[in-house]
Amino acid sequence: MPTLLIVHHTPSPNCQTLFEAAVSGASAPEIEGVRVVRRAALAATASDVLAADAYLLGTPANLGYISGALKHFFDQVCYPCLDTTRGRPYGAYVHGGSDVTGALRALDTITTGLGWRRAAEAVTVTGEPTKGDVEACWELGAMLAAGLTE
Repeated sequence: MPTLLIVHHTPSPNCQTLFEAAVSGASAPEIEGVRVVRRAALAATASDVLAADAYLLGTPANLGYISGALKHFFDQVCYPCLDTTRGRPYGAYVHGGSDVTGALRALDTITTGLGWRRAAEAVTVTGEPTKGDVEACWELGAMLAAGLTE
């Protein structure tokens, strides 16, 4: 069964809202035959990454960068997964207080190094998530999961 791995750092209510929307979309009843695995960034392992067919990454933008937890995740999985996961699709959502540019740049740099293929533009949210932001995260999760059934 194809697997979507959601790796997230969810330290705030705003990040929690986006995470829950992404999980809800990925787990929508009409998407059958996909296993959705959720891992906090500090708990996700190389084995999780190797066992997955696509990835959904969620992070706050902290001090112009991805969260330390998500960076730690990448540090732990980079070399064990480098050659094996090339070409796999991923998507991301990023939440920031005012600017997420540096976090997006970091995600692009890291995932390019891993050879992952961006399946959708990142959902970027500043401030409190709007209904549209929540819907965009739901759609991101659904799109990544549904893409594994094709």
